[in-house]
Amino acid sequence: MRASLYVHAPFCRAKCRYCAFFSAPTGPAGPAPGELSRYLTALEAEMDAQAAAFGRVSAPTLFFGGGTPSLLGQDALARIFAALRQRFELLPDAEATLEANPESATPELLAAARALGVNRLSLGVQSLDDALLARLGRPHDAAQARAAFAAARAAGFANIGLDLIFGLPGQGVEHWLDTLRQAIGLGPEHLSCYGLTIEPGTPLAGDEAALSALPDEDAQAEMFLRGSELLRAAGYTHYEISNFARPGRQCRHNLSCWRGEDVLAFGPAAVSTMGVSTRGVSPVGVSAMAAGAGRTRWANPADLAAWEALVLSGQAGQAGCDVLDDATQAREALMLALRTAEGLDVAAHARRFGVDVPARHAALLEQLERAGLAELSGGRLCLTTEGMLVSNSVIRALAF
Repeated sequence: MRASLYVHAPFCRAKCRYCAFFSAPTGPAGPAPGELSRYLTALEAEMDAQAAAFGRVSAPTLFFGGGTPSLLGQDALARIFAALRQRFELLPDAEATLEANPESATPELLAAARALGVNRLSLGVQSLDDALLARLGRPHDAAQARAAFAAARAAGFANIGLDLIFGLPGQGVEHWLDTLRQAIGLGPEHLSCYGLTIEPGTPLAGDEAALSALPDEDAQAEMFLRGSELLRAAGYTHYEISNFARPGRQCRHNLSCWRGEDVLAFGPAAVSTMGVSTRGVSPVGVSAMAAGAGRTRWANPADLAAWEALVLSGQAGQAGCDVLDDATQAREALMLALRTAEGLDVAAHARRFGVDVPARHAALLEQLERAGLAELSGGRLCLTTEGMLVSNSVIRALAF
């Protein structure tokens, strides 16, 4: 069986002011030894359970996300790699990505990660402006980001991605474009550029001064369009709404997810999507899968203690396990495909799901093409760059 592997490392030094993802803040010292030990023990138990369920899965990609995986330290990373290799097969050409924050991406950690087999680094830079970094609550400055990039190159990383955020409080269009020029100057193979989302309940959402300084919708749209133009001119392919890469350097793990391929994930808040197997789940779950469409998804608890208790009680993969019917799979396949530059193969989609998207939405597609938001060419339906700006609305209209 073939599936990409994902490991969620929940620890971070401090919660960023905009972040709504699950993480476990530890303070500057990182996770306490006991806390880290319990996490690693549970992680190995979860791997045991899924190896028993799915066999020795062959993995074309491995992704360490978080949280801040670089905060695990080299000994914990080595233990996780050993556990993975014992139970699963990392293919010889597997892409292995480690997310890292600049302040914890030390030369020693980077050298150890590279020696373990990590061949792609994703640096959470977010901005190269110290004032904006402070406003976001980031635990590093721009100088540390540049130093981490240089250290990664010195450690032998030939595939480095930078994460950046636009639409920040007080940020103008030219300011964002200058950030991109600085990032291009570093020479990364990949850039992820995300528009800031104000998530309810985060500190940023309650900061009236920051909210009043947010750029308006027109400015944010200009940041997206002109930023895309600048990166394309610099040789980066705009291969997904928020992602740009040098030729051949697209993130293979993310592409696997966007193509709807199997993902086996470990750790708190991790989400797996797998084909049917004789998994050790409850009788209700077994009968549901036997009668279902052949794909299941489960989400681990977004709580470190709850996930550990679930896994150590022998119930890995049993919480929130859903069978995905054909209609759900068809909607997801369309949604994910339209996020990418390669778009939706309409004939393959029709063969697999019995849904002829151009025939079902002929009038809507004609309107979208006239508006310059979508293109149907060579059997593929794609959003234009302008269409990506309103992708949620377009995809919602086409998916139902």
